[in-house]
Amino acid sequence: MQTTMLKAKLHRATVTRSELGYEGSCAIDGDFLDLAGIREYEQIQIYNVNNGERFTTYAIRAEAGSGVISVNGAAARLACAGDVVIICAYAVYNEKELADYKPALVYFNEKNEVVRTASSIPVQVHAA
Repeated sequence: MQTTMLKAKLHRATVTRSELGYEGSCAIDGDFLDLAGIREYEQIQIYNVNNGERFTTYAIRAEAGSGVISVNGAAARLACAGDVVIICAYAVYNEKELADYKPALVYFNEKNEVVRTASSIPVQVHAA
C-alpha cells in the first residue's frame, strides 16, 4: 500500500508580492526550499490564512536570502502581499518508507525569518 503524506510545510510565511503578469507559480526564497526539501517545479498547495483560499501551483526558486514568497500568474488573484500563507508539499510513501517518515516543518515570523524547524506537530489537546 502507498500513502500520501505531508512531506514539507512552510508555516505562516508572509506573501511579499503578487505578480499577475508573471508566468504562473510561486517563487520561494531558495534557502526556504532547501531547508524544507522542496524541489524547484515541485507541486505545492498554498493555504491562505487571510482569506481561506486553497490552491495548487508549483515552486520556483527565488534568490536565496531574499525572504521572497511571490504568488504569480492566475494564483496572484488568490493571495496578496501581506497575506499569511501555509505552503505544503506532499509525497507518496510505501509502508517501508513510512517506518522512518518525518516531515520537514519550517516556521516563520512576520518578517519571513525562520524561527524554528521541526519534524512533528504537537498533539492537539482539548481546551477546557
